[in-house]
Amino acid sequence: MIGNLFKRFITSILLVFILLFGLFYNNYTWKILVIFFLLICFYEFYKIINKIYRNKILKIISVLSIFFYLFFFYNLLIFIRVKFGEETVLILIIACIFSDIGGYFVGKLIGGPKLTKISPNKTISGAFGSILFTVLGTYFFFIFLNKFGSEPVSLKFSIKIFIWLILMSVYCQLGDLIISYLKRKAKIKDTGKILPGHGGILDRVDGIIFAIPFGVLTYFLIALI
Repeated sequence: MIGNLFKRFITSILLVFILLFGLFYNNYTWKILVIFFLLICFYEFYKIINKIYRNKILKIISVLSIFFYLFFFYNLLIFIRVKFGEETVLILIIACIFSDIGGYFVGKLIGGPKLTKISPNKTISGAFGSILFTVLGTYFFFIFLNKFGSEPVSLKFSIKIFIWLILMSVYCQLGDLIISYLKRKAKIKDTGKILPGHGGILDRVDGIIFAIPFGVLTYFLIALI
């Protein structure tokens, strides 16, 4: 287990470095990075769908649906960076990262009742840990950005932001469960082997690709209240 944790840690550090370079260097590096990761996600999705469905029509419909969703997700990430700045993109991703960290460590340390049969490793304690880490971790990240005088959207912590962060964690966990369900249907453990200690790209960004679109929509809906 320690060896696997070390692999996860080193891989995570490299991923963070690649993310920061691609996000902050210029528009082209960000586009290239997003395209690269989403192409791998699409390929891993395709492998899963190919294992689940035997019917060609269902395969085509599923693959096309995934393609258009990922294409929309690509455009959303590019738009957010141009319209609201790199820090906004980072906040969205950081919230998802803290959700994963909280779910993993709290679930491992506390354990307890299982959350759902879809993913046997998920626990109720892990679900609450995800929410706790998302709220607190992102809050401290807000403080960190404020020290540098960076205000991409609204860094003032409020009840609305508190609710939004809880929902971000929920969206992340739902995305994770959706991919877990598909992997279970396809009878595979991981979506790939490209990331040591993690599995495939989709194994790591499953929450992100679902949470960011719904999180952005929720943010603006809450802002109208």
